Amino acid sequence: MTGNDTDAGPRLARVIVDQIDALRARYPTEEALLLPALHLVQEHAGGWLSEESIEAVADLLHLPVAKVAGVVSFYDMYHEHPVGRHRIRVCTNLSCQLRGAEELMELLQRELAVGEGQITPDGRCSFVHFECLGSCDTAPMAMIDDDYHENLTPGRLRQIVRELK
Repeated sequence: MTGNDTDAGPRLARVIVDQIDALRARYPTEEALLLPALHLVQEHAGGWLSEESIEAVADLLHLPVAKVAGVVSFYDMYHEHPVGRHRIRVCTNLSCQLRGAEELMELLQRELAVGEGQITPDGRCSFVHFECLGSCDTAPMAMIDDDYHENLTPGRLRQIVRELK
């Protein structure tokens, strides 16, 4: 159910429902509104989408839960499990592998003291490998939150990670 329903179904915060409702005029269908709605809910929920929030979005947009869950699992920009405040994706495609991606992954594991896919105890960071971030000519590279960091060296990545709040 939505933030204004009274039964015991899944709920979204009123502010999120209002933000999604404000977007409705910009999209021709509920399906077209799905991606922006998921972004808003994920941002409000600390960077990930629980089963309950997926159900609530489906209910709000009058879409099958399976459709919404399928979209969430298809796109890498949506997370079905908690993630750190800063999300680091190290490109591990061939160009990046040949130019040091594995060394960058090892550095992150040492620097953050957690394994791939885990969250630092303070909730600050999580990291994963990513098959291709589409920047082969600037390998090795990583995407940190929404920013590309290209031609990375271990020293530069260490500096970036230490500066993350």
